[in-house]
Amino acid sequence: MPLSYRISFVQSHYYEREDVALHGLAKFFRKNSDEEREHAQKFMKYQNSRGGRIVLQAIAAPSLQEWGSALDGLQAALDLEKQVNQSLLDIHVLASTHSDPHLTNFLEGEFLEEQVEAIKELADMITRLNRAGPTGLGEYIFDKELRD
Repeated sequence: MPLSYRISFVQSHYYEREDVALHGLAKFFRKNSDEEREHAQKFMKYQNSRGGRIVLQAIAAPSLQEWGSALDGLQAALDLEKQVNQSLLDIHVLASTHSDPHLTNFLEGEFLEEQVEAIKELADMITRLNRAGPTGLGEYIFDKELRD
């Protein structure tokens, strides 16, 4: 499972805890987790269609399991999305170098544009939260907007 799937899944449950109670953020990260799971399934289906073999490995727990504020969680998610984007770009370069237009097309059509959109969405959310006030009432109002 991709790291982004595992972290989004853990974040969704962290923000749902009674001592954190940011249910809008939990909803947002649950949706992200579902999308990342779909991405993993697309990669596995693609690998099978190309005659590859899927080798499953043990799933390690994310190193960070508590994020504190909404701002901390969103920043961690943004950093991870940037890492995933760079990994996809690295694979794209490798596919281009090895003259594999099928893989480059797959990455471009299924992942790269969506990755840029995810980075933009998280950056916008961080900006809006900073404007509202990253703690207290600002965080509450920001979270309420995500719930609705």
